[in-house]
Amino acid sequence: MKDIDRTAPVVVELETQVHATPATLWRLHTDVDNWPTWNPGIDKAALRGDFAEGSRFDWETSGLSIGSTIAEVVPLRRTVWGGPAHGIEGIHVWTFSPTEDGTRVISQESWSGPPIEANPDGMRAALEASIHAWLDALKAAAEQV
Repeated sequence: MKDIDRTAPVVVELETQVHATPATLWRLHTDVDNWPTWNPGIDKAALRGDFAEGSRFDWETSGLSIGSTIAEVVPLRRTVWGGPAHGIEGIHVWTFSPTEDGTRVISQESWSGPPIEANPDGMRAALEASIHAWLDALKAAAEQV
């Protein structure tokens, strides 16, 4: 798992420009235990060990408990995590690219599985809203630092 599943029934790719350094964004992004302090969409989050390939973290969002495994870490640049949750196979890729006035953040996620196939349009809308909210929260937190 080094990229999203581009053949999945639901694929969402969004980006934002943040007026903060990649290092500031990276600190927020990889401090999983503190996600709920700046992201109102996340109720709980706990990383088991270091933010490194093979590590797992458990988190809750929108009433769902999710266990994710980190598949790739390129410090200050890219992360990939994913795993099954409630019949959904999700893969999430984050990319951080320095720009003249901060950092371009790209969030890509794919969902597959029976719940997705039963309602791809509804699930796509839900995922898109979730990623928009996450990017907005990350941007707001990073720009306050």
